Amino acid sequence: MSAPNAHLVGRVGTVLRALSATNETGAATSDLARATGLPRPTVHRLLSSLAEEGFVDRDQRTGQWFLGPELYLLGQTAGARYDVTHHARASVHRLAAKTGESAFFSALRGSETVCLLREDGDFPIRSFVLYEGARFPLGVVSAGLVILAFLDDAEIDAHLESTDLTGRWGPSHSPEAVRTRIARTRRDGYAVNPGLVVEGSWGMAAAVFDRAGKPAWALTLTGIEPRFRPERQPELGALLLHEAHALTRALDAPNHQSPR
Repeated sequence: MSAPNAHLVGRVGTVLRALSATNETGAATSDLARATGLPRPTVHRLLSSLAEEGFVDRDQRTGQWFLGPELYLLGQTAGARYDVTHHARASVHRLAAKTGESAFFSALRGSETVCLLREDGDFPIRSFVLYEGARFPLGVVSAGLVILAFLDDAEIDAHLESTDLTGRWGPSHSPEAVRTRIARTRRDGYAVNPGLVVEGSWGMAAAVFDRAGKPAWALTLTGIEPRFRPERQPELGALLLHEAHALTRALDAPNHQSPR
């Protein structure tokens, strides 16, 4: 593939990923331009071309863009090889039912985590930091922290040296602060996010590993701060680790294809 075509494919991928994060409500062209850092005319041309192929769809009444039916069909086809959510759904359900909190399953994609599943428990107050399709860089939210923590030291160093997390997420995400949380995560086996993304919204996560022993997914619980007091964290952590270990074993079965 020539360099110009590779550049174009990269832009298309950037736009589609940005749109996937807002697909429930849709996004305006200007919203996607801000999210991707691309000029608005460029984003509009890309979306128009993608719409012709059915990869995106536009609500003619509101002008909002959504992922299109062709992506759904392609996803259904790819799912036989890459979909792991059918394995994770039972774990997410049990975590939500046993704790009353919101439970999630996220996947590692590049240097980000992508939320694939959500189920709310019966506790009436929710945290809405995570939702299906939400993306966060490694080191941000508990899923991104637990996956980062169990990567090789060289991979952690490379990520923290190449990624500025403080610009958007603040000084609590400096390399030094992240390394401190990595050390605690490795000690405990699970990660804790003490309201660092949205004040008062806490999260905990455990890593799920692929056949190569690499952290590839994460199970997460989120809720309000009073539900994640220090005295309750070991209980929640034990539940997360139990489900994460069981899911790791299920995904290691011979008939499972790892997406990595």
